[in-house]
Amino acid sequence: MSLPVPGGRADPHRQDLEKRLLKRARRRLTVQVAGAIFVLLTLVGVLVYCFMVHQQADSAQRDLAAAVTRASIAHPPPCVWLSELRDGAVWSSPGTPEELPVRLADLAAGSPSRVEEVEVAGHAYLIRTQRRGDTTVQAAMDLRYQVEERRRLLRTLGGAQVAGLLAALLVGQVISRRAIAPLGEALARRRHFAAEVSHELRTPLTRLHTRAQLLSRRMRGGTDRILLLDEVDQLVTGTRQLGEVVEDLLQSAQFQQLRRPFGPVDLAVLVSELAVAESARAEAQGVTIEVRCEGQGDHVVRGVESALRRVISALLDNALGHTRVGGHIWMTLSRERETVLLKVRDDGVGLDPAQAERLFTRFVGGGFGLGLALVREVVEGHSGTVTADGRPGAGATFTVRLPAGRTGTPPFWAPPAREPERRL
Repeated sequence: MSLPVPGGRADPHRQDLEKRLLKRARRRLTVQVAGAIFVLLTLVGVLVYCFMVHQQADSAQRDLAAAVTRASIAHPPPCVWLSELRDGAVWSSPGTPEELPVRLADLAAGSPSRVEEVEVAGHAYLIRTQRRGDTTVQAAMDLRYQVEERRRLLRTLGGAQVAGLLAALLVGQVISRRAIAPLGEALARRRHFAAEVSHELRTPLTRLHTRAQLLSRRMRGGTDRILLLDEVDQLVTGTRQLGEVVEDLLQSAQFQQLRRPFGPVDLAVLVSELAVAESARAEAQGVTIEVRCEGQGDHVVRGVESALRRVISALLDNALGHTRVGGHIWMTLSRERETVLLKVRDDGVGLDPAQAERLFTRFVGGGFGLGLALVREVVEGHSGTVTADGRPGAGATFTVRLPAGRTGTPPFWAPPAREPERRL
């Protein structure tokens, strides 16, 4: 019987929800950044426009003041027309428009200097009327050229605003992706951690649950309590091993580096212990587990006992999950010079040899490989290798090769850093 562990499989609905939330956050951040840049560009454009208008007004005032003070009526400055009221007669510069001057006689009786903007015959003029001795002089400047300059500036600013908006959207998208990437990595790490917790806890919990059920049935069946001591010892051992797994997971969740000192580990003892531990579940499934030790020499390696125990547990759990009722599982230990070999073979559903390498890839379609991926990580952390072979319908064989216990083996082992999933 298998116990359900939350988060054991990747939840497509949850992943889609997380992807939608991340996309929504990216869009919002993009809009906010682009909006801020666009507002800044707009403010700069307004300031540039206002500065230009102010400069035009100051320049026009200076030009008119200089014209009425010093310029000759016969040779006025460019874009300026001069008119004089002298001895009751009005004299104007060559080419002066017919609508000019504007109320020169009326203004002559007024203040000594007067500046105003008037519109005559559909044209806007800035005029300055001033006394020069006994003569009243009026200088007029056509404002159409300034208006045209302002329109050109507005068109340029408008084009710049459109280009700036596109650039702001692009910059906002880049910034939002970089800003949201840590959140996406955190969510991916959380999913990976949940999946690994599920895998690491499922097998020991299932083993304990099955043995507890068997113990409960035997106690209710009147079995001598003395004969049940072995079952109780197995439960105690299982809970201790489960505690080791939980401790490792808690340290991993706190981002602590799990550095464990290497020591001599007898694989034969681990294999025998796990075969006994899984005997209740194998019996419930109608599967036979057989342990074999072949060849001369011991089967001692240098490593971390708890990590190697989980390697064997994962391979045995994988075999139990793919072996039919009445099937067999063989766990064979042997030695080739300075290498200890562990083979876990079953006569279950088998596998396609061409797909063997994919079994060790995380989250491959069909639920393959998280446990086997962890197996490979641990084995490679112990300077070993793990391979898979088999045929469809003819069972599968997983072979673990580890260096035999000797000096020169790295004194510590730590789980390798795992790359977070980035497809968000």
